[in-house]
Amino acid sequence: MTPRDAQAPSTALLTDRYELTMIDAALRDGTASRRCVFELFGRRLPGARRFGVVAGTGRLLQQLRDFRFGDDELRYLSDHRVVSRETLDFLAGYRFTGTIRGYREGELYFPGSPILIVEGTFAEAVVLETIALSILNHDSAVANAAARMSIAAGDRPLAEMGSRRAAEQSAVAAARAAYIAGFDATSNLEAGRAWGIPTMGTAAHAWTLLHDTEEQAFRSQIDALGTETTLLIDTYDIREGVATAIRVAGTALGGVRIDSGDLPAVAAAVRAQLDDLGATATKITVTSDLDEFAIAALAASPVDSYGVGTSVVTGSGAPTAGMVYKLVARQDAGGGWVAVAKTSTDKGSKGGRKAAFRTLDEGTATSELIVVSDGFEELSPASRHPDARPLLVTLVEQGETDAGYEGAAGVAAARAHHARVREELPVRALALSRSDPALPTVYTDAG
Repeated sequence: MTPRDAQAPSTALLTDRYELTMIDAALRDGTASRRCVFELFGRRLPGARRFGVVAGTGRLLQQLRDFRFGDDELRYLSDHRVVSRETLDFLAGYRFTGTIRGYREGELYFPGSPILIVEGTFAEAVVLETIALSILNHDSAVANAAARMSIAAGDRPLAEMGSRRAAEQSAVAAARAAYIAGFDATSNLEAGRAWGIPTMGTAAHAWTLLHDTEEQAFRSQIDALGTETTLLIDTYDIREGVATAIRVAGTALGGVRIDSGDLPAVAAAVRAQLDDLGATATKITVTSDLDEFAIAALAASPVDSYGVGTSVVTGSGAPTAGMVYKLVARQDAGGGWVAVAKTSTDKGSKGGRKAAFRTLDEGTATSELIVVSDGFEELSPASRHPDARPLLVTLVEQGETDAGYEGAAGVAAARAHHARVREELPVRALALSRSDPALPTVYTDAG
């Protein structure tokens, strides 16, 4: 057993036991080295939504760098007799040396979209199933919800404020996914540090309750942060809170936040009161258990920005994207390629190596075109669909990840890409009601 090369904590045990026991058996029967193609996709869109958003790709690539079995990991597997000594020796030298192609982070997806295509030996590719699914299922679920909220908010800014409603590392990942899908800021400082996301936040109700009076709390906050800050006005009586805020800060107060009540009615009353007091430029932020439907209901209200917590970090009713990771092609004993697929009821998959394209008509998306091949010939619809946009990019080539999709720069690129491709959607895709996917998934043979 040899020490792991990377200094970061290993991610190799973020997996299910059967991944390693399959490798153990495959090493015994000689199939571990067979070349295989695995595909990560969703059979349907969660919550009967009209499109999905790919998120988590950059995080997966980063985790793949640290997918190494060091002494601690190997000792645990040995002590608990998970696999044989021969498999422990194999895992000690494990490095993914294959190729991963997939949809760019921020891209839209539909049922059957080959979001990730992993090519390598069976042993090196099968073990990535759990970590790939855990990251993309979580992050894409958040991005799916965030995109809908972004559509409902229109040009009004959105802030993610859900850290306390998620596990600590899930909160950071959720802030990242929400930012990619259209949110503008996060309250989570680690997300800001790690991913370059703008952060926001001033004070909670505890700040007002700490002081003897609301006025003292407001004066202290203004002294510390200046008049451009946002004051939380609903700890006690909202109307009195507005009056106190303007008396303390003057009409140049940056903003007020409302976190309770019948938000459309309260926002209208607060706006009228601010205007009467001369604070016409003071902005109104609303929070309080918002989701995409509540945001849409506030479209006609005098609200300037939104803060969203629980609903966005939990996928707003669809906490997982429901993606799966399946073997779709393998070499046979003679080295020829064979398409393989499950045929189980309601859980079937479509075998074969695939390429994906989005067909367009004058800039508007019309279908998700999936080209399927039994072999490894070039997969391109260019001659039949000259306006189709290729969706797959190379993320990992012979084990080397493309660093351009990682880190803060990768997040910024994913956010910009999402904004661009969302413009391709037909108008019907922007509705919030439950429906069929906005684009049909069309399969065609490579020939």
